[in-house]
Amino acid sequence: MKKSSKSRNGSKPATPPPAPAAPRATEAHPHALDERMAAGKALRDRIGRDAHAAWKRPANRFDPVALLQQSDAERLPELVPIRYGRMLASPFAFYRGSAAIMAADLAGTPATDLRVQACGDCHLMNFGGFATPERNILFDINDFDETLPAPWEWDVKRLTASFVLAARSLTLKDSIGRDAAVAAARSYRKRLREYAAMHPLDVWYAQVTAEDVLDTLPASRRALVEARLAKAQAGTGSELDFPKLAGVVGGRTAIRDTPPLIFHPEEARAPEFGAVLDQVFAAYRETLPDDRRVLLDRYRVVDAAIKVVGVGSVGRRCWIALLMSAGNAPLFLQFKEAVASVLEPYAGASSYAHHGRRVVEGQRLMQPASDVFLGWVTGPNGREFYVRQLRDAKIKPLVETFDAEMLLLYARICGWALARAHAKSAEVAEIAGYLGSSDQFDEATGDFALAYADQAERDHAALKAAVRRGAVTVLQEAD
Repeated sequence: MKKSSKSRNGSKPATPPPAPAAPRATEAHPHALDERMAAGKALRDRIGRDAHAAWKRPANRFDPVALLQQSDAERLPELVPIRYGRMLASPFAFYRGSAAIMAADLAGTPATDLRVQACGDCHLMNFGGFATPERNILFDINDFDETLPAPWEWDVKRLTASFVLAARSLTLKDSIGRDAAVAAARSYRKRLREYAAMHPLDVWYAQVTAEDVLDTLPASRRALVEARLAKAQAGTGSELDFPKLAGVVGGRTAIRDTPPLIFHPEEARAPEFGAVLDQVFAAYRETLPDDRRVLLDRYRVVDAAIKVVGVGSVGRRCWIALLMSAGNAPLFLQFKEAVASVLEPYAGASSYAHHGRRVVEGQRLMQPASDVFLGWVTGPNGREFYVRQLRDAKIKPLVETFDAEMLLLYARICGWALARAHAKSAEVAEIAGYLGSSDQFDEATGDFALAYADQAERDHAALKAAVRRGAVTVLQEAD
């Protein structure tokens, strides 16, 4: 087993990413912040803030279904129909699984060329609550499969358009969806301006806590959210998952097969699979800090199986591994396949040779705190993975229960969390200067969100047409 610090061909250690650029000369000046803000404001002469309102389908736009199918050959073929079945469910579900389509579209939209560490798949379902190593609950982005340095506008536009599609899925009026999109953009703009004026260490330690979220809620909403927080903190994710995912199978503790969503592939039934697992864990262990290795060593691996997750990720190899402590306390780790970010064709290749490491380093840079078991590894077949706990007190948004008021509140919180993540990853004073104190960008982004939601609906219709003519095979799961 090659150590995961080596390049994809295994020949040399991965080249470290380039060091950050040296501070500009103006940064030593007392008015450096003002100068950076002014430089950002000057960018409006090249790209007016109202330019972000436009979305018009290019005459030579790619075939959206063909673009989705480009990755099918890399996926487990028996799972690809599940991917399309999930995307077929609604335009909002389609949007969640089509980050590659929007990345290609965003590449042709106006941008200031100011970059941050971008999420890359910044829709509202990729935010939520999670537990820090100190067992506090934070609200933040929680999916980084596509993370890459890229224009800040791309994350904002993908987030805001998702609110229009979510509103439509809830049969709310477009005016409500647009209001939510504008609210997310406004929250992002105002919070980013605050972070731009803060000391770097204060930004680094900034968090959006559970208490911050509760403080935004009216009294009528607090009780439900507090109950979900209490349930999340009642035990570890693995303890809650164990009765659902595992048990005594054939006289030993193992993960239960519930095909097609959880299953042991043929290689997992081979006699040598245990030795392969040990090799993979040994390589993964090398990517952890020393103190986390001590913690990992208190568990032993007992089983591993494939688990279908998400929408866009369906078909990618996602293993869950069951570990047990000496006292039979369970721990589930997720080994999720990492491939090139959908942003790479338009934003440039990652500076990390290993895509699992790209995900891990991007997550660490954007989040205020990350999973204690976050690491990466190369499998015996050369495929790259990143590793984290399967769930650790995660709280997903129950969007299907939202009304207009809750959608608006949630939009503000997401905009806040995105601003914090971008500010932690990059100097954002120029972005704040460009955005300014008026609502011009917010309103323009609301218009874009409406127009792009229409595009997503047309693309969803194209997928339905492809299914009807037999060009795409789907498997729709029972509710």
